[in-house]
Amino acid sequence: MANVPADHRSSPWSVFLIFLRLGLTSFGGPVAHLGYFRDEFVTRRRWLSERSYADLVALCQFLPGPASSQVGIALGLSRAGYSGALAAWAGFTLPSAVLLILFALGLTQHSSAIPNGALHGLKVVAVAVVAQAVWGMARNLCHSGGRMLLMLMAAVITLLIPSAWGQVAVIAGAGVVGLLLFNPVPNATHDALAIPIRRRAGMMWLALFLILLVGLPLLAQTLPHQSLALLDAFYRSGSLVFGGGHVVLPLLQAEVVPPQWVSNDVFLAGYGAAQAVPGPLFTFAAFLGAAMNPAPTGWLGGVICLLAIFTPSFLLIFAALPFWQSLRQNTRAQAALAGVNAAVVGLLLAALYQPVWTNAIFTAQDFGLALIALVALMFCKLPPWLVVAGSGAAGWLLSLIV
Repeated sequence: MANVPADHRSSPWSVFLIFLRLGLTSFGGPVAHLGYFRDEFVTRRRWLSERSYADLVALCQFLPGPASSQVGIALGLSRAGYSGALAAWAGFTLPSAVLLILFALGLTQHSSAIPNGALHGLKVVAVAVVAQAVWGMARNLCHSGGRMLLMLMAAVITLLIPSAWGQVAVIAGAGVVGLLLFNPVPNATHDALAIPIRRRAGMMWLALFLILLVGLPLLAQTLPHQSLALLDAFYRSGSLVFGGGHVVLPLLQAEVVPPQWVSNDVFLAGYGAAQAVPGPLFTFAAFLGAAMNPAPTGWLGGVICLLAIFTPSFLLIFAALPFWQSLRQNTRAQAALAGVNAAVVGLLLAALYQPVWTNAIFTAQDFGLALIALVALMFCKLPPWLVVAGSGAAGWLLSLIV
């Protein structure tokens, strides 16, 4: 276990209960989650200072993976060592994962009980959700002409090469372009993070991350088994998603739809449902695992995919914390990250068209419903779960009228 200073210790059970309450009530996506965490751990509990919290958020946004979950893992680590990291993740993640697995079981085993119009409404609302994410991320990450151009190029290449490895190539190429062309301003000095992990331990965690990233595809090819294929696909997706949350959509779609593990209709319906539950969007992996056609499916499939997609988050947090202070001051690393961030917005823009738009918008009524949902999210600021529920009901009503 990581050594935690005595005045910062908590029991893993208390950490779990704190994060369980957040996992049951934190609606609104990654940005909202970070706000809930700030209120809970900076303002209310005073686990860390405002500046240390900003440092931690910056670290998790720098790394691939779900930023809000990684912040939670790091906070749990700071209070109760490695077991605290696991407790924080479990408390924050399990509520939404359980709900999405139950939805997947209902969708696959009792599909006749769910009206087709309601399922189509869930696919339509996914258009609004992804469009809102593209707009918000583009405003924050593509605020110059060069980054905007890189975003558009990434979107075009992704549409021309619709595969998981094509997307990996786009991300890597964008990092090289950012390194060569962008000149970020060095950040000011920040408080050190009070999480004592030695650099040697960090290097060991990084080595394990890389071994799994390279070894799982080789193992899945050498020993063809569905469980190994799932571990490889979801581990790789969790390892290569910069920007977190919605950006996992195109990677997962490229992994599970072409081999017909999950149909596009089920994929988009589940993605729409994922907006209506609290907690991290990465629990969409639990839905996919439970909805798979080949075994393992159901609860076992959901657990395998959930653990596989989140494992890189643990390994990267443990690996990066000892090096974060020096890494954050490295302008070359910041320049590469600027290019990567622009590219991931392009990936999400491509996903907005294919598969989200092309599999949901067929009629003028579909377009109108998507537009209403987008206005409700962006301008009326309605909670996502309410917009999702309303879109499902509207889809059902439209199916009765039209």
